[in-house]
Amino acid sequence: MDAALSVVNDSALIADIPVHADMHNLRVELDRYRRHSEWLVKINDLHARLAGALDLSSMVEAFSVWLMPVVDHNLIAYDNPSQGRRHMFCSCHGPDRRQVMMAADKMIGQLDCRGGERYWLEDGFFVYCWRVPDCDGGGRLMLLRKEGMIDGGEIEHIEEGLSVLQEPLHRAVEYEDIFEQARRDSLTGLPNRRVFEDRLGPLVESARRHGRPITLASMDLDYFKQINDTFGHAKGDQVLRMVSQAMSGMVRTSDLLVRIGGDEFQLLMPETEINNARILVDRLCTAVNELAIQAPGAPRLGVSIGITQWQPGFSTEEWLQRADEALYQAKANGRSQACVG
Repeated sequence: MDAALSVVNDSALIADIPVHADMHNLRVELDRYRRHSEWLVKINDLHARLAGALDLSSMVEAFSVWLMPVVDHNLIAYDNPSQGRRHMFCSCHGPDRRQVMMAADKMIGQLDCRGGERYWLEDGFFVYCWRVPDCDGGGRLMLLRKEGMIDGGEIEHIEEGLSVLQEPLHRAVEYEDIFEQARRDSLTGLPNRRVFEDRLGPLVESARRHGRPITLASMDLDYFKQINDTFGHAKGDQVLRMVSQAMSGMVRTSDLLVRIGGDEFQLLMPETEINNARILVDRLCTAVNELAIQAPGAPRLGVSIGITQWQPGFSTEEWLQRADEALYQAKANGRSQACVG
């Protein structure tokens, strides 16, 4: 509702107050309608803030910033465990921020155990939780406040805000689904070349700034063409999925395993020196070999891997080239093995 229109309507309602009403009642009515109009302006402000937020993280932040003047809080978090989504916005800084974030992680993990319980006190925090009817109905919004119970008026403000948040939140979930699909290889489910190119620069910059090691592995399947030619592309696609699953199960969550295209893969290993990277890629070679896939008359499917650690002064192009040269050397040395470049 437009705030100016509301004021006109409010004036009409005030005109209906009996003339014999005393000045006290009139002031009460005027104050009530004033607060109502101010709240409508604030709701319009929330609509505007959410319209400018496309992703879930920005939406949670926008809602928290909007809510802060009327309901003081330390953190708001959105969580949907069935979709693997969790976004937090914390208004604290320094040690307080770490404390609040740790408390939020702990309490989000307890939400399913609490059933329909909406608020409780734990570790000095008052916790308030609301179900958010998003795409699959599994979303929850959690508010943490370190001091002071939330009162009925504050709950009313939050729930009115949530009624506005619901539709944009649904839109943000759909947007993230589309965005995620665009960054995934449709055949294997691994991140695609776009993700590799987006992440490569920031990871190298972080390693340079903090003086931390990072190692790159360039990988190419051996004798895959014979499988494709003998059994057809459907079997070839199945093999690529099997290889991707085998390698995904061996890399760390901090690593970035990407299908570049065809039977080529790249693996970025932050916080990893060359010797430790060699141990991992040797295991990848073994895992692919143990799939025991081969075309008649051809050697068993394998993977050749070239690895190189980033060094100060390397450009990303030079780093990629060195990994490719090591890969070619692994091929020349007999395939199904790793070579350090």
